[in-house]
Amino acid sequence: MSTTGVGTFDVAVIGAGIVGSAIARELAGHELSVALLEARDDVGDGTSKANTAILHTGFDAKPGTLESRLVREGYHLLYGYAARTGIPVEHTGALLVAWTAEELDALPGLKEKAGLNGYDKTEIVGAEEVYRLAPHLGEGALGGLTVPDESIICTWTTNLALATEAVLRGVTLLLNHRVLTVEEHWESTTLRTSGGDVTARWVVNAAGLGADVVDRLFGYDRFTVTPRRGELLVYDKLARPLADRIILPVPSSRGKGVLVSPTVYGNVLLGPTAEDLLDRTDTGTSERGLEFLLEKGRKIMPELLREEVTATYAGLRAASDRQDYLIEADAEHRYVLVGGIRSTGLTAGMAIARYVTELAGKAGLPLVPRTDLPEPPRMPNLGEAFLRPYQDAERIAADPAYGKVVCFCERVTEGEIRDALTSPIPPAGLEGLRRRTRAMNGRCQGFFCGAEIGNLLEADR
Repeated sequence: MSTTGVGTFDVAVIGAGIVGSAIARELAGHELSVALLEARDDVGDGTSKANTAILHTGFDAKPGTLESRLVREGYHLLYGYAARTGIPVEHTGALLVAWTAEELDALPGLKEKAGLNGYDKTEIVGAEEVYRLAPHLGEGALGGLTVPDESIICTWTTNLALATEAVLRGVTLLLNHRVLTVEEHWESTTLRTSGGDVTARWVVNAAGLGADVVDRLFGYDRFTVTPRRGELLVYDKLARPLADRIILPVPSSRGKGVLVSPTVYGNVLLGPTAEDLLDRTDTGTSERGLEFLLEKGRKIMPELLREEVTATYAGLRAASDRQDYLIEADAEHRYVLVGGIRSTGLTAGMAIARYVTELAGKAGLPLVPRTDLPEPPRMPNLGEAFLRPYQDAERIAADPAYGKVVCFCERVTEGEIRDALTSPIPPAGLEGLRRRTRAMNGRCQGFFCGAEIGNLLEADR
């Protein structure tokens, strides 16, 4: 789609991941025309689609940082938003496990850090309590730290809900619009993209893995993004009784390490790895990475390794050479950078959006709140702990399509496929349909249902 000649937007937001979608949604709560640009053919198809999907309290963030503040605020904003829109969240709690004397000695410092971050519910426990809370852990745990408010969430639905509400508020979503060059004018900026030119008075750069590249197009050289690949193993739903809470390692300078976590879809995750790469598109899994995870898994929860693996995947985190979020507004060039947003961006996204909007307002963007906002969308439930359409007799009686299962591994119905295909932001292909419905994400990975679902997709076009 070419956008040449569509006029000048008040704001163009680059990147339709969780952070960019949240920013577009927030800006559209004001009397502004907003464009949301995405390089790929779907929202949330980059960093946002492949993470551990944990709603963080921010207990272990560096105190006093912008990240710490926005994760703390974002936790409460997203928790409330999830309740209003139907994003599945399970309040599982987490347990940090110390396996060495050094890690055990680190627990008081982590508890103190949590307090400095405004979270005072952590508790240091001994080995006996660790095994009471997580009886399937491997041998050798010396103690732990409980974090009762850590939760699991559906990252796909979060991104889609924010982007959908942005569109319902009037945002123009421009997919397949990779920014190539920037041309600044007296009162506007033209983004020359792979899908045509987009002109806006203000530009917000939330391009994730490409944020440093876009930043340089505006004449800056202030940070560098290094793609950090995180590989994960997804275990079958039969493994879920082994992990009813998030099992965290004591973090190191390399990151939060390898965890075991339940998912809202009923599976169990083991991962991620942390490997810095040069290629910003390399989301393939590796033999070395999977061997590393299996070695860690044998220590953390050996029983898990006897369960079947449903899938493996890898995501790229936008690691940077900065120790904090880099969010700055340039009033002269009417430009806001939102860079260095690591995996905590899932939790912090809505708070980042508020902060960016306030920052832009102080830099000169006129902000007049709207009084005619539509209701938030009600998203389809992908969570196993809540009522799914195939279980809803009343819904099936009203529309038999919800009783016709097409993906038997994940119990996805024809009605859900239809709804996804006719939604405000329909999927561009099968991968997008997976993220909207869970179809083809089960044991057979689409071997049984792929053809029929593909036919439904083609018939809609």
